[in-house]
Amino acid sequence: MHQKKVSFSKRVFTGLGLGILYGLILHLAYGTDSAILKASMPWFNIIGTGYVKLLQMIVMPLVFISILGAFTKVTIGKNFGKTAATILGMLVGTTAIAAIIGISASLVFGLDASDIVQGEAEATRGASIEETSATVADRALPEQIIDLLPANPFQDLTGARPTSTIGVVIFAAFLGFAYLALVRRDEENATLVKKGIDAVYSLIMGVVRIVLRLTPYGILAIIARTVATSDFGAIYNLGKFVIASYVALIVMFGIHLLIMTLSGLNPITYVKKVSETLLFAFSSRSSAGTLPLTIKTQTNRLGVPDGIANFAGSFGLSIGQNGCAGIYPAMLAVMIAPTVGQNPLEPMFLLTLVAIVAISSFGVAGVGGGATFAAILVLSALNLPVALAGLLISVEPLIDMGRTALNVSGAMTAGVTTAKVTGELDKETYNESLDNQPIEA
Repeated sequence: MHQKKVSFSKRVFTGLGLGILYGLILHLAYGTDSAILKASMPWFNIIGTGYVKLLQMIVMPLVFISILGAFTKVTIGKNFGKTAATILGMLVGTTAIAAIIGISASLVFGLDASDIVQGEAEATRGASIEETSATVADRALPEQIIDLLPANPFQDLTGARPTSTIGVVIFAAFLGFAYLALVRRDEENATLVKKGIDAVYSLIMGVVRIVLRLTPYGILAIIARTVATSDFGAIYNLGKFVIASYVALIVMFGIHLLIMTLSGLNPITYVKKVSETLLFAFSSRSSAGTLPLTIKTQTNRLGVPDGIANFAGSFGLSIGQNGCAGIYPAMLAVMIAPTVGQNPLEPMFLLTLVAIVAISSFGVAGVGGGATFAAILVLSALNLPVALAGLLISVEPLIDMGRTALNVSGAMTAGVTTAKVTGELDKETYNESLDNQPIEA
């Protein structure tokens, strides 16, 4: 299909369709408990998980060189404070809105944790969450913020810490400001530095293009594995929670489109241009693995400058995740509250819940991000039993797919909106035909 010049979008959707079909055939032929299927999954992972690992391989180099390169193009230095504040404000603000939507979905659908039957798997998962909460819940927000700072930037370039991505962003920003100072003092050396950075940037982007061409294969393997191993019986039993979750996720995505509209941009254009990236986030369940696509979509298709795209994408990995840190913990809190005699409709409880979700969506970065950590922080702060979060283990993968896609959309929405506010958005690129903007080119 690539040799016949079939568009990247069609190749990606073909991979998705074939993956669903193949997964269903395997599921119906063998069943989720089949030894044959379990023995086969590691081979699927060579392609699916292997592809995600290749994407993760280029995350740190891409973030580092793109932000540093933005300073050499003087696209960040002048508006650095405004850019960072707008991105963080958008991420945390939209997460607070997501919490309100999650609360509303739980109340409208009448979700109650006491109605869910707890089996062995749920009990084991609950015990694991309770054990994790002993170390996570006691961390104060100032400690979590300190964890963002890169004490050893070379260690962060290896991705050794949960907050390594943010550490690399901060280190690159410091080098960028040092470059701007060098331009004023020693123009000759500054020119050499710029040439070196531009050369490395071109090399890294070459690697990105190679890896992105593997996307259809990665999606086919990942979605086939997911469908083949899904417990459809458990999904049916918890169908109301699954439906409520996706209603909330869709409504929040509608808020993203509303933000685009209020920014004077066509929301339909946004949907068309981000669909492949959100599709990959949905099937891979990895915001980090989606980061190269998140950045390329913003720069190649939405007209966002490199620096802003990288800041929004990188911060969005662990701060203000609309799905994992907004909707999910809010829904859990409302579900679990009745089990301890707390009225979920009490105004003070609801206000406190929204405030804690907004604050935790920033603090989650200190413990690695993710829905589980967000839930632990929120439930612990409200004195609710964290172990009950394990009740949803059987549908967790299905819900996590939608949450991850929403997280990525939130990061791109923050990037586009910030570029619009700072006057750096390229509207011609945003409105240009999708046929002229291959994401892997």
